[in-house]
Amino acid sequence: MTYQNYSLKQLQQIDAAHHLHPFTDHKELREAGSRIITHANGPFIYDADGTEILDGMAGLWCVNVGYGRDELADAAYAQMKELPYYNSFFKCSTPTPVLLSRKLAELAPRNVSQVFYGSSGSEANDTALRLVRHYWALEGKPQKNRIIARKMGYHGSTIAGTSLGGMDLMHKQLGGAVPNIVHVMMPYAYELALPGESDHDFGLRAAKAVDDAILEAGADKVAAFIGEPVMGAGGVKIPPLSYWPEVQRICRKYDVLLMLDEVITGYGRTGEWFAAQTFGIEPDTITTAKALTSGYQPLSALLVGDRIAATLVEKGGEFYHGYTYSGHPVACAVALKNLEIMEREGLVDRVKNDTGPYFAKALQDQIAGHELVGEVRSIGLMGAIEIVRDKATKERFLPAGSAAVTVRDHAIAQGMMLRATGDTMILSPPLIWTRETIDMACERIAKALDLAQADLRKR
Repeated sequence: MTYQNYSLKQLQQIDAAHHLHPFTDHKELREAGSRIITHANGPFIYDADGTEILDGMAGLWCVNVGYGRDELADAAYAQMKELPYYNSFFKCSTPTPVLLSRKLAELAPRNVSQVFYGSSGSEANDTALRLVRHYWALEGKPQKNRIIARKMGYHGSTIAGTSLGGMDLMHKQLGGAVPNIVHVMMPYAYELALPGESDHDFGLRAAKAVDDAILEAGADKVAAFIGEPVMGAGGVKIPPLSYWPEVQRICRKYDVLLMLDEVITGYGRTGEWFAAQTFGIEPDTITTAKALTSGYQPLSALLVGDRIAATLVEKGGEFYHGYTYSGHPVACAVALKNLEIMEREGLVDRVKNDTGPYFAKALQDQIAGHELVGEVRSIGLMGAIEIVRDKATKERFLPAGSAAVTVRDHAIAQGMMLRATGDTMILSPPLIWTRETIDMACERIAKALDLAQADLRKR
């Protein structure tokens, strides 16, 4: 029996009876009932009532080539017919992860040429943490195991991913984090810059927090610094251009490895294949997932720099780590076809030279002047809208985060899917968006802001 045999109410009742959702107040959801998304095409999703919604989040930062790509379904079907599964253990491999690894090495920064597969960004970050600490042990420095991360960073929901991340509410539910992980300030100029401080100077000050943390622990104790090139789930916080070059200089000065989490920014989001290339970073590891398959299959790829890989191969012996679905042949087949589509259609160049700049201008021209908006910012096809009570003072509405939720709900009612993170509205649309789609999105967001303003001014 297919879902078409059930009414919306029946699906909602079954969902409430058996389905525990991620990042959800389950009592609240079950009282309201889930929005059931039934199908999608291009940049649009459709719910069980037939409502068309422009997807401003690419699913969950992932559907870069848009919905309804028959080529990806065909690639999965063909691989399933030929070989649906075999593992990468026992000195075995299958063709698709072999070919995908070569392709990723071609696209990655020049010092990165090895790949380890999993099924999610959380798994990739778990692997990266374990690999970095193992690297230093192989180099005879097991005490060099502290990781410096950032407040409000997001690195997944496993125990290790949550520990690496800097989300306080997630830490409170963890009941004990992975040890030797510390968190420093984030490069969030809108709230953290000092009066009169330039973006350049703020970027250097935020980077100095990494330097200070290394000196506090002792460089001989610090394994790596991990960060998202652009902080995604924390609110699309884009660092000043001075930040990453200084962080890289600091890491090299103290011989601290540099770990990038590109689960969100990888595969074209910032106008390059990787944000490492956008910001001119040469990392030691890059965690990726999401847009690697455009979300059509679960797959992650930890890209490993040559320095770590050489030590692992020459000194490591057996690496006691892996997953049942590492290098899953069907997921890798879909990834290969997804990357082929992106190259053939020039989506990355389009973001860099056309839609990305147009998106930035549209946000400035159509959204930034609204009374509720303290700031808009974007890079590539990734943007944020700060919701404030007072533009001049940056005062927020109370309770914290409630205003953005009000805007979000009005946006969805206007046919525009956005996400609210704290007091920030965030966007990460499919890379197939055109100038016309961007204008449509801004029109709907502006209307949602007007409606939200009427509600919020009643408080």
